[in-house]
Amino acid sequence: MKLGMPITYGEDFAQTIEQLVQFENAGLERVMIPEAYGFDAVTQMGFVAARTSTLELAFGILPMFSRTPTNLAMTAAGLDYVSGGRCILGIGASGPQVIEGFHGVPFDSPVQRAREHVEICRLIWRRERSEYIGENYRLPSASGTGLGKPLKLLNHPVRERIPMALAAIGPRNVALAAEVFDEWQPFLFVPDLVDEAFGAALDAGRAKRDPTLPPLGIAAQTTLLITDDPAREASALDAVRHHTALYVGGMGARGRNFYNTLMRRYGYATAAETIQDLYLAGRKVDAAQAVPIDFARRLALIGTADFVRERLEVYAKAGVSCLLVSPAADSHSERLQQMTTLRARLWPER
Repeated sequence: MKLGMPITYGEDFAQTIEQLVQFENAGLERVMIPEAYGFDAVTQMGFVAARTSTLELAFGILPMFSRTPTNLAMTAAGLDYVSGGRCILGIGASGPQVIEGFHGVPFDSPVQRAREHVEICRLIWRRERSEYIGENYRLPSASGTGLGKPLKLLNHPVRERIPMALAAIGPRNVALAAEVFDEWQPFLFVPDLVDEAFGAALDAGRAKRDPTLPPLGIAAQTTLLITDDPAREASALDAVRHHTALYVGGMGARGRNFYNTLMRRYGYATAAETIQDLYLAGRKVDAAQAVPIDFARRLALIGTADFVRERLEVYAKAGVSCLLVSPAADSHSERLQQMTTLRARLWPER
């Protein structure tokens, strides 16, 4: 299980990268940069590639709808080139609010589009001619001038199989990740309930998986605070509860909230309904308090060193191949110390 860390929105970027180099020196193995509807992740990742030497560079994620599959293939190959083979191309559907509201593109066929992205990207990286007929994408285009010509990527990629990850929590998307992607990126991941929420979908996808593919990796996110102080622990767990309430209660309309559905699949149906009712009524603090404390504990590495060590074993047993950890300490020096302790003293043996 590798140790990774996401870079969050809105921070002082130059300072963040200076600190990231220190995390790399302390044993960090991967950095993940998200992209929603703020600054693009590609520009930032190019800068990170120039300032680091060993970190895996994972997009978490680039929305499928805002770029063509060929453009994503070129982008990943370019980052792989400048970084010496460290790119991980994470893609996902995002959601209709962003895709239709910000990009002005119809949000349709996300599962089939993801499959076609994999097929086109791998075709481009193999430097095969751009000839492809899918349900959503066709190369060359069947419309326009009719002058489109099948082309090969001009450059020779560092790797013809750049790892691809799919962000997914719905059963069909999770099954697709298990079938054709290198990694699966879940969200609000509770490792000891993976079978209840995702087991059937993972089994269905793995049953169709090409045996030449490596075993499916799982890149899960969590929050870290190693502490013996009950007050600090409670405060950190409260932040996890607020974050959970934002997604379970507010990310999507009633009946179309994927995170709310996920919490129900975990076995917390009553809490999920209450959180959404409170959040949509504008009672956000009450919604956060409605997140069960045991659910928040299961999402995070918050507590004593012994508790954190036990939870790390649960993540490893669940098949997590990269744990993306957000340290919650107040200062950079303490965050660095906690990540160093996590890696050197508490991490499961390889």
